[in-house]
Amino acid sequence: MPPHLYRLAYALGQRKCRFLIVDGDLVEKKNLVRQNFIEADLGENKARILAERYSAVFGLEAEYIPTYIEDEEQLKKLVTPCVWEMGRYYSECKWHTKTLTELVILIGAVDNNKSQSLCHRVFYQMENLVYIDSGNGEYTGQVVCGVRSGGRTYQKPVGVLYPEILDGTDKFPTELSCAEASVSAPQAITANITAACAVVDLVYNILVRGETSVQSVSFSTTNINMRPTIKEKRRKAA
Repeated sequence: MPPHLYRLAYALGQRKCRFLIVDGDLVEKKNLVRQNFIEADLGENKARILAERYSAVFGLEAEYIPTYIEDEEQLKKLVTPCVWEMGRYYSECKWHTKTLTELVILIGAVDNNKSQSLCHRVFYQMENLVYIDSGNGEYTGQVVCGVRSGGRTYQKPVGVLYPEILDGTDKFPTELSCAEASVSAPQAITANITAACAVVDLVYNILVRGETSVQSVSFSTTNINMRPTIKEKRRKAA
């Protein structure tokens, strides 16, 4: 997914986009087929490899955190937008400050319910946030786009559409034993690519068109089918 997003930002001339990749996982042999890694990356932190590689290729700013985010306050801090003062103007007998607020898009590609629950809770605490969650099995998957703007929810997040992910009995990655961590559900490379494309389509609509009418996308790579759920009334993404 990261190379697609970098390429999109580069193509749009969005040189001021800031990428922050967060992942505490290390590159394993099973990742070489499904993800954008090579044998030289084995044993290295995923976030560092991706941030350094694609920021160098596309010349875009990139940061990384080589650990898992498992704390609510830490995630809230990361998705809190920066606000810049753009000057002052006089209107209606008083001075006003013109500001520019950063658009924050949180993209979740986690493989455990507890991390998704964390993102779900933080989403509802934010004034403004676009939260795109991507999940897939071996041949099928779904991508859900939640939108908060001005303290209101215009599109519901993945935890509302798929409430089973809010199951509190799951564990964070750092809480798993070595045996539990080694268990991995099979995923076809086509499922990963299809999910990534759906995410990039959503981001493109938000950045270029300023809105998205698609709340979720479900797909199957066995019958080459991608089916969106469209909102009846379009809402601005930010």
